[in-house]
Amino acid sequence: MTKYLYLEGAGGISGDMTVAALLDLGASRDKLDAVLKSLNLDGFDYHIERQSSYSIAGCDFDVHLHHEEHHHEAGYHEHHHEHRHLADVYAIIDCGEMTDKARALAKKIFLIVAEAEAKAHGCPVEEVHFHEVGAVDSIVDIVAAAVLTDDLGIDRVIVSGLSEGKGFVNCQHGRLPVPVPAVLNIAEKYGVTLRPTDNDGEMVTPTGIAIAAAVRTDERLPAAYRVLKTGIGLGKRDFGHANFLRAMIVEDTVAEGQMYAVETNIDDSTPEELGLAMEKLFAAGAADVHFEPCLMKKNRPAYILRAIVAADKLAAAEDVIFRHTSTIGLRKYPVERTCMAREITEVELSYGKVKVKKCSLGDIVRYNPEYESVKALSEKNGQTFREVFDAARRRAEETDNA
Repeated sequence: MTKYLYLEGAGGISGDMTVAALLDLGASRDKLDAVLKSLNLDGFDYHIERQSSYSIAGCDFDVHLHHEEHHHEAGYHEHHHEHRHLADVYAIIDCGEMTDKARALAKKIFLIVAEAEAKAHGCPVEEVHFHEVGAVDSIVDIVAAAVLTDDLGIDRVIVSGLSEGKGFVNCQHGRLPVPVPAVLNIAEKYGVTLRPTDNDGEMVTPTGIAIAAAVRTDERLPAAYRVLKTGIGLGKRDFGHANFLRAMIVEDTVAEGQMYAVETNIDDSTPEELGLAMEKLFAAGAADVHFEPCLMKKNRPAYILRAIVAADKLAAAEDVIFRHTSTIGLRKYPVERTCMAREITEVELSYGKVKVKKCSLGDIVRYNPEYESVKALSEKNGQTFREVFDAARRRAEETDNA
């Protein structure tokens, strides 16, 4: 079973919505408070409280800038903010007492925004002025999102797509169409799907999509999953209906006996390595392993390695393939099997005993003497393999039909 953090994105995403949803999911408020205090960043305080949006209850995370009435995401309103460069923001993050993983994630999120803004304005990343996302409130949002994501301790994050509005928004760069350039640049570079809606205004902010792009590891939900917990983060904009981001902890589930095919193309492993990989896969519980010759790019002769494994052995099989072959990627997909019922019996010949596998499906019955058993008896008594094999099969048929 694998646990995932799922950021649904049906109502769009912003920094404060993400923080609120993660808090509602159970991430540590105390840890967040300690980190924000350690930043030595003046000019703000924040509130976390239960509120509702059109009768949908959720968590509201609100950063109050001193002398300003409300916290707004980048692009929501025109405020005068201190200008900062990426290096200045990194220095602030370095002051915070947080884990290395949270610190790296916070910097990654800011870098994603910086690259998007640099592309939008046609300047180097180092010269981007963070008069919006570099403001105190957005620094708090991004650091908080990184700390809370790290606190949940879930490495797999699903972002299947984000709903976006239409029209225009007023920001520091004037009146811009929705999605704003920075959002589009991030969506383009990181392959984040945007779903258009009829809502007037910005549903996806640069900070929000940057967080989504930074944490995402998967684009699709498992074929079947169990929801372990749900968190709801409320948004600030009024679209005439409930505005919220849902974050969920989900666990994939598989049907009993579900099997997977795991395969990869290999053109740079030796025959010895491939043989060893097969041995290791069987030792890891694979039901079957085989190779198929193929031609890869540049007309290179290669092999397709394919293993059939049960769901609970899938992780072990993947580890074997990456560890014992030269591949850097693999494919996997669920498969269905129709198997004959199997039963091991033992028949006695005049010169010894042989194990036989009886396979049946409806009125179809087959008797297959086991290779190692036939081989051992043939070597012991001087008969050929085929002589022992045929005799054992005849005896099994006679015994069963007697």
